Amino acid sequence: MKQFICTLALALSFGSIAVAQKNNDVKVAINLKEVKDDKVMVTIIPPAVDTETTTFYIPKIVPGTYSEDNYGKFLENFKALDKKGKELTVTKLDDNSWKIANAKKLAKITYLVNDTYDVEGTHEIFSPAGTNILANENFVINTHGFIGYFDAKSEVSYEVTITHPAALWGATSLVDTNASNEIDVFTSPRYADLVDHPIMYSKPDYTTFTVDGMEILIAVYSPTGAIKAQDITPQMEIMMRAQKKFLGPINSTKKYSVLLYLSNGQLTDAHGYGALEHTTSTTVTMPEALPVDQLIEQLKDVVSHEFFHIVTPLSVHSKEIHNFNYNTPKMSEHLWMYEGVTEYFANLFQVNQGLITEDEFYSRIADKIKQSKQFDETMNFTNMSKNILKEPYKDAYYNVYLKGALIAMCIDIQMRELSNGQKGILELMQALSKEYGSNKPFNDEDLFAKITTLSYPEVGEFLKKYVAGSTPIPYDDYFAKMGVTKSTVKKTGNPFLKDGQIPYITVNPSKEILILPDAPLNDFMTNLGLKNSDVFVSVNGTAYNFDNIYDLIAISDTWKEGDAITMKIKRDGKEMDIKGKVKLPSEEAEGFHATDASKTKLKEAWLKG
Repeated sequence: MKQFICTLALALSFGSIAVAQKNNDVKVAINLKEVKDDKVMVTIIPPAVDTETTTFYIPKIVPGTYSEDNYGKFLENFKALDKKGKELTVTKLDDNSWKIANAKKLAKITYLVNDTYDVEGTHEIFSPAGTNILANENFVINTHGFIGYFDAKSEVSYEVTITHPAALWGATSLVDTNASNEIDVFTSPRYADLVDHPIMYSKPDYTTFTVDGMEILIAVYSPTGAIKAQDITPQMEIMMRAQKKFLGPINSTKKYSVLLYLSNGQLTDAHGYGALEHTTSTTVTMPEALPVDQLIEQLKDVVSHEFFHIVTPLSVHSKEIHNFNYNTPKMSEHLWMYEGVTEYFANLFQVNQGLITEDEFYSRIADKIKQSKQFDETMNFTNMSKNILKEPYKDAYYNVYLKGALIAMCIDIQMRELSNGQKGILELMQALSKEYGSNKPFNDEDLFAKITTLSYPEVGEFLKKYVAGSTPIPYDDYFAKMGVTKSTVKKTGNPFLKDGQIPYITVNPSKEILILPDAPLNDFMTNLGLKNSDVFVSVNGTAYNFDNIYDLIAISDTWKEGDAITMKIKRDGKEMDIKGKVKLPSEEAEGFHATDASKTKLKEAWLKG
């Protein structure tokens, strides 16, 4: 019966070869019911081909990652067949492209797809941009890892039929046009739209709510069932309502999906934690070991950043983004805007809507300034963005979340000062969104002039000098415009990392985690009576070693002063149990405080306006 249903699905989906060619679309079938050796079969019927050869591509790079990941490496047993089932000659040109001879006879192609999660130790694909194949349990379908495009055919429409176990449900912002509980059919007007819509199959665990006409879907996969969608929804709803209130009428997205995959933290599962934005959704990977309250705190920052991408690059983007080439991309000059403005909004809205305090906001900005100064402050940011796939610019990519956000902050401050608090960068992005919108990309070289027209000449000068130029930004001068000055502040540190970077711990040849033999013990360690060379066997009931050391650090970053903690350690070969309270280490750092009362009204317009 299962085989019959699968065969029927393919027949209903594809019909005859002639129909597919007449409609000139791409028809795709993915069979999730038959998983062999952790691989699934993909079948593709192409549109009509009128050339002697054609080339099929799987993306080398996808938007939002800015790295060459070569998803074609995960394809096997690639075949091109005519309508009689005879194989056509295929030449593999590189990791991501296959040249097909006698292409006018091409009826379909087939290949197997392996996933990226269980082999993460062999590549650098960021988990939220990767794929998962876990038979009858979970499938993370970032479509760029399963489906490709034909040469000169990326603008044709796609029809994707996914056959799946009845117990699994596909969470996505795509619309399923098939009523069967084992067959989903999705359509997209072009390849870029298809790639922009991830799907996660798992046993149904989701919630929905509506915010100002936008339907929000929260879907969760938790391997042990420890975390439910309902556990995180109340705080996610508060956050997303605050975001929508902050943004105002800046977008027309009708549905937004948060696809949360929780990893068991082992080497055979995802361990690249974070998120990847899409136009109407975000894929998120986090460790399941995080207590739910700490998971929520992590999600606030991660999901809020991705959600703000509905402003840019959704509503405001260049032709390089709109017509993105997945295998030979031309990168845009304006990562400072796509990632920087987004990251700035993800922090500004929280103080604007009362989710964090003013001092917490300053602390976050101070951290960004400190981290950003570890990069070359004279690097031309537009040139870096345009060449982000090459060295030395590639190694500076993380700075788009740091200096990019600081650039946005300085523009915001400049506009607030010049408008006496009436306008800031949010109003600028609203104006740019009205000027362009999702279907009208701008020319890279025209953006600065347009921003100047919509704002002030001083903003244009700032962009030329500090973004397209090589002059370091004088952050103190911009803070002073709002009556805020630099000061020394005390902040809590991580129990295992000094200044968030220098480790207090290491790993021995047995893969055990231990305190460095000669490291100075911080307050967290002395408070619990820990000593140099103590080996951590488990913390709060979870065993840790080299395989999941990053989980330990991630979890420790969410501990609060006074939290109860239990540990099992080994000291001189003997196991010991330790119980106590968390005492977070205290560190002095550069920070900012409001000191000029005459600027209070302007400062309030900046942070609360």
